[in-house]
Amino acid sequence: QVQLVESGGGLVQPGGSLRLSCAASGFSFSRFAMSWYRQTPGKERELVATITSAGGSTNYADSVKGRFTISRDNAKNTVYLQMNSLKPEDTAVYYCKAISGFRVYWGQGTQVTVSS
Repeated sequence: QVQLVESGGGLVQPGGSLRLSCAASGFSFSRFAMSWYRQTPGKERELVATITSAGGSTNYADSVKGRFTISRDNAKNTVYLQMNSLKPEDTAVYYCKAISGFRVYWGQGTQVTVSS
């Protein structure tokens, strides 16, 4: 059974940091590119960051460049999103996504709220 389980969300003050994790099981994690998306009510899901299957290449949305870092540990079947200098506009539900060819898997999401 394929599972992607996000964790690490919560409430943080502006300027703070959070580290999200996404633990994968039920598929060959090291063969999949991994991404983090986020979504707020009434808006489309937005791509935040992507990392290739071996971790050699990453890409970021302009809105998070220099503040967020995506990484992965293929031995632990886990992808991470380190979020620094958080802003209120980063508030959203964050989802991880696995993709390899036509196979696409999503996690259930974790809430991140940036507020004083």
